[in-house]
Amino acid sequence: MLKFLIVSACSLGLVGAAAAADLPRAQPVYQQAPVGKAPIGKYPVGKTPIGKAPAPIVTKG
Repeated sequence: MLKFLIVSACSLGLVGAAAAADLPRAQPVYQQAPVGKAPIGKYPVGKTPIGKAPAPIVTKG
């Protein structure tokens, strides 16, 4: 009788886990990317005048 209860409990647990795996999950809502002007070339990296390097950093101490 004890073996029958153990086997029944294990079977019920496996069936419950399999049933829970088949439940649908909510999917995230797709949001379209905003279309606008891209800030390409607006960052001042490498925009120093030709032949003039930025001033060196001098620390006193």
